[in-house]
Amino acid sequence: MVNCFTVTVDNYVAIVEINRPPVNAQNNEFRTEITTVFDQLGDQEDVRAIILTGAGKTFSAGADLKERPANEAGAYALHNRRVRASFDCVFECKKPVIAAVNGAAIGAGCVLALCCDIIVTADTAFLSMTEVNVGLAGGVSHVRRHFGESNARLMIMTAQRVSGPELVQKNVASHSVPLAELMPLAKNIAEEIASKSPSAVRAAKKSFLTTENLPLHEGYLFEQSQTEILSASKDTKEALAAFKEKRKPLFN
Repeated sequence: MVNCFTVTVDNYVAIVEINRPPVNAQNNEFRTEITTVFDQLGDQEDVRAIILTGAGKTFSAGADLKERPANEAGAYALHNRRVRASFDCVFECKKPVIAAVNGAAIGAGCVLALCCDIIVTADTAFLSMTEVNVGLAGGVSHVRRHFGESNARLMIMTAQRVSGPELVQKNVASHSVPLAELMPLAKNIAEEIASKSPSAVRAAKKSFLTTENLPLHEGYLFEQSQTEILSASKDTKEALAAFKEKRKPLFN
């Protein structure tokens, strides 16, 4: 039972909706629950892809400032562990995660979207890192993964908003569409992923995570090791048989 999220599963696609009115701010209850939700979905056999979106008009307005850690011994260490875990559970989830950014994704909400594998946005949505406005400076590492160096610095140091169409232009998001088309688009992507070999998709995500900071040679060696492992799997045998027989594969 979770209070900050609504979770539904259909046709191998899980939809995780952030539901913490009024602006889906992230507090400690949120952080505990998102870790539980994504750890469980990562292990569920009836889930092959996950969509993360927000209820209402906001994706997530960031951290709940009412729960900033007190200036006492150990408070920040505990807080920082909780925050990292709330992002890592999405970033490291065994299943692909699609961010369907329906509205404002600010601060920790922006980072949460950037932790997803694929980002699609509404035209009216935006990402913004507003930490400098409240005397903070978080999010640099995750922003740098997606934005070029100048744009990353511009975003962090000015707290400017980057709209859905701009995110596509900057190669941060894959699509920007009218709000009414956002969830159908995200579902189409998720269902297409879910139709592929589950073990191959998991291996692909593992390769993305593992090789991100490796040199080309070492990274490609790891990818080849995944291909070798997959070659003996039931999923791969079924995919090859379906290809030869010109039919859709049936993955168990």
